[in-house]
Amino acid sequence: MRMKLNVLLAVLLVFALSLTGCSSSSSSNEESGKVVLKFLHKWPQPEYAPYFEEVVDAFEKENPDIKIKMEAIADEPIKDKLRVILGGNEVPDIMFSWSGEFARKFVRADAALDLTPYLNEDTAWKNSFIPASLQPFTSNEKNYGIPLRFNGKFFVYNKKIFDKYQLQAPTTWDEFIQVLDTLKKGGETPIILGNQGPWAAIHYLTGLNQKMVAQDVRMKDYNPKTGEFTDPGYVKAMQMLADLNKKGYFMKNVNSSSHDMGQQLFAAGKGAIFYVELEEFATVENNMKGNWGFFPMPSIADGKGSQSFITGAPDGFIVSSKTKHPKEAIKFLKFLTSKENALKLVKQIGWPSPIDGATNPDTALKEVAEGVDYMKKAEGMAEWLDTDVHAKVADVYLSNIQLLLDGSKSPEEIIKEVQEVAKQVQSEVE
Repeated sequence: MRMKLNVLLAVLLVFALSLTGCSSSSSSNEESGKVVLKFLHKWPQPEYAPYFEEVVDAFEKENPDIKIKMEAIADEPIKDKLRVILGGNEVPDIMFSWSGEFARKFVRADAALDLTPYLNEDTAWKNSFIPASLQPFTSNEKNYGIPLRFNGKFFVYNKKIFDKYQLQAPTTWDEFIQVLDTLKKGGETPIILGNQGPWAAIHYLTGLNQKMVAQDVRMKDYNPKTGEFTDPGYVKAMQMLADLNKKGYFMKNVNSSSHDMGQQLFAAGKGAIFYVELEEFATVENNMKGNWGFFPMPSIADGKGSQSFITGAPDGFIVSSKTKHPKEAIKFLKFLTSKENALKLVKQIGWPSPIDGATNPDTALKEVAEGVDYMKKAEGMAEWLDTDVHAKVADVYLSNIQLLLDGSKSPEEIIKEVQEVAKQVQSEVE
């Protein structure tokens, strides 16, 4: 009996020691001097999350002295999350940001680290990006963001319908209108548009504003400190959009139809043309199997803006100005945007990459690679209007765009509201 008791005590002692050992090991890991980087992105979806998990795992294996604490929050909620965390002390070291005004507000608040010195000291890294993908993250000629995706907007068209009427992809707005007239007269729905989410029509206005208004004027107006929106090009751009609906070129019930419904209608041959992002090309190909082509928004003869811009923008990451580990944060961003991981991003997820050469016919659809070539050759990017202007100005556009299309409000009335809000914003940011 005594022997059994001794054996039991020995077993308990070994068990206790093993627990102590585990506790000690865990404690030493926490206090081992590892640098912990908080990394916030916006892709928790099951089709995207594994890519980021794999990249983080690979980075930690290569850099055992750095721990990446990753959090993923979806598209809309992350906007609220960023507003909250930037007002507190628990700010991620590396966080997602759209480019344009969305990133510039962090710059104005001194919340974003100036990344210019890091890019300049590693020219190989800097030169690996397509230049047009870095530019939208600049402010006062300094770079505050690193792009991960490089997205553009193009019209896709049904080849069978175009061939039926012997139509070619238009290069000018006048040719575009002629194509739409021909399609309408033939009994076709010329353009599919699902504007239940008003960003869809805002994407049209993004390109139209850029083409109708001189670049220096538009940049002055998109700056919250100097925005006036008095150039007549803004009214003309809005009228051109309204006319597409007024003349019956858009499908019926645009404001009650979703973009996803539009995809289904286009795939079923219910319309000839559809305005989509480069990222959507894979879906178009899956549905159409080669029966489609694409073209950028056509040039406008009397437009004061550059006609060689492409609508679209990169999104990516900024580094917190409060980070205690800027060198490690940059090291992770260099790893994330390496050619190897860029190739994997394109092939695994299907996103166009800002890394030169990563999006090619071996990693992506031929049409996606061609779309990236368009963006490489473009003079610049017309960034999404709803993220390129102050949030209050964007709200005026977003809340009125459906009223424009259903005829409830005129372009003049809406632009007058834009002007009033822009003036209010000026006084707030000064």
